[in-house]
Amino acid sequence: MIRDADNTRRRLLAAAAQEFSARGIAGARVDRIAEVAGVNKAMIYNYFGNKDQLFDAVFQEHVASALNDVPIDADDLPGYAGRLFDHHQAHPDGLRLARWHLLERGAGAVPETVQAANADRAAAIAKAQQDGRLPAHFAPDELLAVVVGLSIAGVTAGNPDDLAVRRRRKTITDAVGMLIEKGPAR
Repeated sequence: MIRDADNTRRRLLAAAAQEFSARGIAGARVDRIAEVAGVNKAMIYNYFGNKDQLFDAVFQEHVASALNDVPIDADDLPGYAGRLFDHHQAHPDGLRLARWHLLERGAGAVPETVQAANADRAAAIAKAQQDGRLPAHFAPDELLAVVVGLSIAGVTAGNPDDLAVRRRRKTITDAVGMLIEKGPAR
């Protein structure tokens, strides 16, 4: 029997994403992941080392997917917030994995990939502010945090065609638009 390492790795990551998003790191079981992936659990250790490293691989994959699927557009932060909302709505496992990461690893354990991505996105906002394309009444990293926070807070269960989901998306994009238009309350 010929083994396909890439296929095995993909199946393990997909099964692990389901398990980790449902149960977190502590609650996940490698035997369940192996069973869903259709492999011997020794393959998990062979490919990833241990359960924590498997979680890290799954988390990094979801972070990379979000960054690739939703690049920042500092000239259209409301649209960016809407696209982030759409991405999280379509990929709720990624958001659940991020919440488990925060709960089980703590706020200080932000992966380098996420730190670098946030720095790049904040730099894009800073550049737009310096060029006068975006108001500078908020620090770039703080503005990014608010935009991302609004897009995440708005994710709901439901089909993207549902009226409630569409309304929530519009509320988010409108709020970001008002935020960059009006600036801070006095």
